[in-house]
Amino acid sequence: PLFAKIEAQPYPLDALPELVRSAVEEVLGFVKAPIPLVACSALASLSLAIQAYTDIERANKLSGPTGLFLLTIADSGERKSTCDAFFMKAIQDYDASQIKKMQPELRDYVAKMTVWSAKHDGMKSKIKEMAKKGGDSQVQEEALRDLEDEKPEKPRIPKLFYADTTPEALKWSLGKDWPSGGIISSEAGLVLGSHGMNQESIMRNLATLNLLWDGATIATDRRTSESFVVRGARLTIALQIQEAPLRNFVDHSDGLARGTGFFSRFLVAWPESTQGNRRFTEAPDTWLALDTFNQRISEILSKQAPIGEDGALKPQMFIFAPEAKAAWISFHDTIETELRSDGDLFNVRDVASKIADNAARIATLFQVFEQRDSERVEFETFESASRIAAWHLHEAQRFYGELVLPKEQANALRLDKWLLDYCRREKTTVVSRREVQRNITPTHLRQGSLLTEALTELIEADRVRIFQE
Repeated sequence: PLFAKIEAQPYPLDALPELVRSAVEEVLGFVKAPIPLVACSALASLSLAIQAYTDIERANKLSGPTGLFLLTIADSGERKSTCDAFFMKAIQDYDASQIKKMQPELRDYVAKMTVWSAKHDGMKSKIKEMAKKGGDSQVQEEALRDLEDEKPEKPRIPKLFYADTTPEALKWSLGKDWPSGGIISSEAGLVLGSHGMNQESIMRNLATLNLLWDGATIATDRRTSESFVVRGARLTIALQIQEAPLRNFVDHSDGLARGTGFFSRFLVAWPESTQGNRRFTEAPDTWLALDTFNQRISEILSKQAPIGEDGALKPQMFIFAPEAKAAWISFHDTIETELRSDGDLFNVRDVASKIADNAARIATLFQVFEQRDSERVEFETFESASRIAAWHLHEAQRFYGELVLPKEQANALRLDKWLLDYCRREKTTVVSRREVQRNITPTHLRQGSLLTEALTELIEADRVRIFQE
């Protein structure tokens, strides 16, 4: 091998709940995207739909949300947006129906707010006028304070989907509009590369997303606009990003993306591309499994969201059944023993230290989705969830093992793999540079300068020889 490389493992499709697995297989048969990508779309749907209703207690005084952060590293064109559209349909329909349902209340609020603003502006004008004349405006000031108490409250309209948003704007929406939401994007470069992630604000914004994963309270004090507090909000993130923009984000953050624990919260997937092997298949006449999946998501969302008077979510607390608790402890301790300096997980100890938490979250989502015991996560459910979490931990080892390589070596590794695959498939030892530049993935290596750099690395390693006909 050119560099030490961790081989990918097959995705444990059989660990998904039966209904989820059937829906994933049904979508796979049509879109032919990488299996982990399709499965992550399904998991994101479960997370976004369920997170507002359920928390999980892993041990006494050790509890937290069930929302997931998912990151899929894949080239553009792997059809993540198509998969999201299949698995998020019920949630999108819910968002649209809630906006329509709340229109009368919203119109009423706008009318009341117009009247209130007119009174408010009029009272301020009177106070200014009295001040100019040197008069006593105490009566008007008291009236203005009373008027502040009468300010109409904007109705809360559920909004679960966010795409191109900054962490600051997201925080405002979760605190003032609806306390549960998800950043779902097949173009994560727009999210991670937004102005909200510039050099001055990146540490603050990564910390905000970390706190939202934890379900923590976030107070925001402002001098020029309204201060607010985010209490009990729940957040799902499901992103697809190409390797080059991800590497740019890592470089741009100067290590903060990992140093702050941001990436350690993600369930990472880095699947092999299926592009070039996706023969067209007609869509099935019926989508029995997918329709049933979306019906179950709709059932969950039809319940009243448990929002308290303070605007914070009050999710139902799930616990582990005794056998599941023993399995979770065993899973946790097995991971922990490998975090030593000589352990297999030492290089990804930040990710590994949160994988037991993520396994508990996945298990709770499975339990709720399958409508099993109302407040307990069963042993079989946790066993399945732990297999999914362990697969993502292995992917994190691959991800960090190659992402931390210098860019030139990482590009050489990609080129080396593509060349070997091509030569084996075509039964040749000769490849034209034009062929490489037209078809190599990841696509950023089609740039002449980057391809030349990668070829130079392989020439120096005595892996390839260049000649001209």
